[in-house]
Amino acid sequence: MQSVQRRGVARGAAPATLVHDEGVRLDGDRLVALYAELGEAGAEAVICRAMEDLATALADLQRLAMACDLVAMPGRARLLARVAGDLGMSSLCRVAEDAALCAGRGDMPALAAVLARLVRIGDRSLTAVWDLQDRD
Repeated sequence: MQSVQRRGVARGAAPATLVHDEGVRLDGDRLVALYAELGEAGAEAVICRAMEDLATALADLQRLAMACDLVAMPGRARLLARVAGDLGMSSLCRVAEDAALCAGRGDMPALAAVLARLVRIGDRSLTAVWDLQDRD
């Protein structure tokens, strides 16, 4: 039997693993402004509610993507972008805006990639804000 070797893959080589290690950008000044404006209890209530809204919007976008609902997705992504922007989550805001654009254009391959990135950035952004609150 003749040995078959695929082009570009050495025989016996381990498959490559793509590591997604992208940092997130937070505008800490925005959170400081919330605390200055609303006081500690008020700011924490607003931030907690916004974090819940972000988590819900991320889950909704994943559900809408599974249902291929390109009509509802842009609005939900823009809502996520607005809430993220209000909290100073600039990376999450930008990626959510990209998701809204891809969904609005009906570009499914781009949307799939952007949604995967949105989930990664969303998880990291939520964790970063919780970490900032824990330090206070």
